[in-house]
Amino acid sequence: MALTAGGLPAATVRTAVTVPLRFSDGYETTARVHTFHALVDGAEHLLLSFEGRRPRARESAPLVRLHSECLTGDVFGSERCDCGPQLREAVERLSEDGGALLYLRQEGRGIGLYAKLDAYALQDEGLDTYEANTALGHGEDERDYSAAAQMLHAVGIHRLRLLTNNPDKVAQLRALGVEVADAVATGVHLTDANARYLRAKRDHTGHTIDVPAA
Repeated sequence: MALTAGGLPAATVRTAVTVPLRFSDGYETTARVHTFHALVDGAEHLLLSFEGRRPRARESAPLVRLHSECLTGDVFGSERCDCGPQLREAVERLSEDGGALLYLRQEGRGIGLYAKLDAYALQDEGLDTYEANTALGHGEDERDYSAAAQMLHAVGIHRLRLLTNNPDKVAQLRALGVEVADAVATGVHLTDANARYLRAKRDHTGHTIDVPAA
């Protein structure tokens, strides 16, 4: 059995298809959407690759975004988190610079959609996003990026610049044999509804985001 640099079983590309994208604000671009065989968690993750409009030096590492699925933010525009705006930002930056967006089916930091909504109810009672997860018997963040590393290796990305504010994504990818040359910060998408959520990410797990004090 072939293994990746991080010791994972090698995945292979199953399908690659070109998809035109259009966002609600009118922004349009095109992505090549990849599906995979043999991902370790059995989930239907996607990798969207973008050609880029700017010339990039051959030796420079491509820009990559790991985006965990968020139905409430990505689809319905919920302002309780910053997921929808981060997805929109990432697609535009990748369309300009070239690179890949991994859309990972890890709703609610890996606890699932219903449990995430249960956690929202606990947040309404005063718990922060991490406290609510643990109160439900889950880990603070149950996401595992092993499948992401497999996907990257399958499309030939072994060295990258990671578009993220989350140090755990950098640490996990490096432990899985992916060279992260740099962490590139995303914008801060602050609303009245998500300010406490963003502060919890900054203060509890060291996200590199500048949020005003409460």
